Amino acid sequence: MIKDKQLDTLCLRYPVLTGLRDSMAEAAGMIIKCYTKGGKLLICGNGGSSSDADHMVAELMKGFELHRLLDDSLIKRFISISPGRGRILGGHLEHGLPAISLSSNHAIITAVSNDMDPDLIFAQQVIGYGVEGDILIGISTSGNSQNIIDACIAAQALNLRVIGITGKTGGKMKQYCDVIVNVPETITSCVQELHLPVMHTICKIVENHFYRQQNT
Repeated sequence: MIKDKQLDTLCLRYPVLTGLRDSMAEAAGMIIKCYTKGGKLLICGNGGSSSDADHMVAELMKGFELHRLLDDSLIKRFISISPGRGRILGGHLEHGLPAISLSSNHAIITAVSNDMDPDLIFAQQVIGYGVEGDILIGISTSGNSQNIIDACIAAQALNLRVIGITGKTGGKMKQYCDVIVNVPETITSCVQELHLPVMHTICKIVENHFYRQQNT
């Protein structure tokens, strides 16, 4: 089980989340293992949780709190292709931790909604993107969103691991999750207020694992 000062800080700032320390550590450890094996994250949510999915992807796909310097060999390849522009690219681009928001592609979302069934907007993308070893993160304040549940079912069918970030009860989706981080609130706005520090902490733990040594 991960022991990380980020979890200590989170629990000091948000004592109400102390009971979720182990599940957050397990989720972070699962993500680290996924990335170590070359996998990626698929993240989805509705409404405010859709924005949270986009937000989490942004923290993973570029430096969050640490610099993620490119390898010297890659920088040299940039320069060999374009000496001028390559130096700029090599000096500014960062390593990313692969993550896709299933909430952000409006074309596929509307196509599935129109041609198939609105409840399948995320499950269809899981089928298209998902590879065994990847992880699906489903964000739902109630845990009862059918499109999130369907995505979890599709993920399990493809042998993806599933992390649920929900409200207090975990809802119906908890039975389809390998790890559930169910913050102890039931009112939507209150749940969402606690989802943000949970997601930030998980992202910090993962980033520290891969890039801390670059920054020391």
